[in-house]
Amino acid sequence: MTNRSTILRNLKAQLEKGHPIIGVATGTGITAKVAAQGGADFIMVLNSGKFRQMGRSSLAGFLPFCNSNDMVMEFASREIIPLVKQVPIIFGLNATDPTKDMTTYIQQIRSRGFAGINNYPTVGLLSGQFREALEEEGSSYLLEVEAIRTAHEQGLFTLAFVFDERQAEQMIGAGADVICVHLGLTEGGLLGARKVLSLEAAKVRAKRIFEVCNRLKPELIKLVYGGPVKTPVDVQYMYSGNTDLMGYIGGSAFERIPSEKSITDITKAFKSKGKLDEDELMVKMLDGVTKHYDYVDFVKEYVAQNYMNEVSFTDLAGVAHVSRSYLSTLFKKQVGCSFQTYLIQYRVDRAAELLEIGNLRLAEVAPLVGYPDYAQFSKMFKKYKGFSPKQVKSNINTKT
Repeated sequence: MTNRSTILRNLKAQLEKGHPIIGVATGTGITAKVAAQGGADFIMVLNSGKFRQMGRSSLAGFLPFCNSNDMVMEFASREIIPLVKQVPIIFGLNATDPTKDMTTYIQQIRSRGFAGINNYPTVGLLSGQFREALEEEGSSYLLEVEAIRTAHEQGLFTLAFVFDERQAEQMIGAGADVICVHLGLTEGGLLGARKVLSLEAAKVRAKRIFEVCNRLKPELIKLVYGGPVKTPVDVQYMYSGNTDLMGYIGGSAFERIPSEKSITDITKAFKSKGKLDEDELMVKMLDGVTKHYDYVDFVKEYVAQNYMNEVSFTDLAGVAHVSRSYLSTLFKKQVGCSFQTYLIQYRVDRAAELLEIGNLRLAEVAPLVGYPDYAQFSKMFKKYKGFSPKQVKSNINTKT
């Protein structure tokens, strides 16, 4: 087990060299092993990591499927502690567990070879009536603060998830070595311009919490985790204009998302040729559209990948860093029609292709091309094609 002072010295040495701190949260030995080989500064073992390996959402770590602490102790002691020797292993501690005496249990965690603790699962991710009920019963975030304090007093390395400025103050007072702004469960799904806006909101939130850290303990290590931040590009975006951020911790970003993408892409490759990779377009969006191609090509490419979703021309203009009116004028000049007309025409053409397949019902085609309302879809289709989707379907049925 690496001791607290050595861990801090190594982390600060990385920062002095200009390298970001990277932590990997996992539930399996293979991820821990390859993450360590890839240069991870520490490995976090969390109950959600094990559920991800079962094909479940990280949210399963908050449901009463098992005792979180027992689960983490069991799989980490068997799969990870014996396998990863050179990188600190951080125990994801459920500090609100009523079956454990925390002082004694944290001693046990240390004796089993763990270098430190992290407050996870955390009450900070809960809200509403459920959060209120837990706190009324005494299961509050303050128990997590006290667990960090106890671990610090026992000489363990401590990494605290915080969600607001007040919690940052409490964790700093308890002696936390690292403050990590938890931005929520890692988001997935299709690429969208709104994601860029959510990254900006996350950056503002982290910066606000880091200001508290700088005021109380300037030398504190400051990281972010989860939410909309799930790729190296996202992390780079978080660094821009935020000189206080020192690194990133990821869970799904290192095991679920890469596995899903890899397996999905390989499967799709046997079916058809793929289009522009999602992350490649994301790079272009975040790095500045003009460095890669002109505004109109960017808009057309975005429509090609997102026509089935809500598409906001205002958001696209914002991502391109130009005014909506300028982009609208430029688009109409080059394409020969307004953006709205182009989007409708694109959706109608895709609908016609889907109808030709012949095995889809009309009500199924509409939402696949961005029209949750079939009546509106039928109206637009007839306006731009000169005949209704029902007529297309009838003709296909007649031919067969």
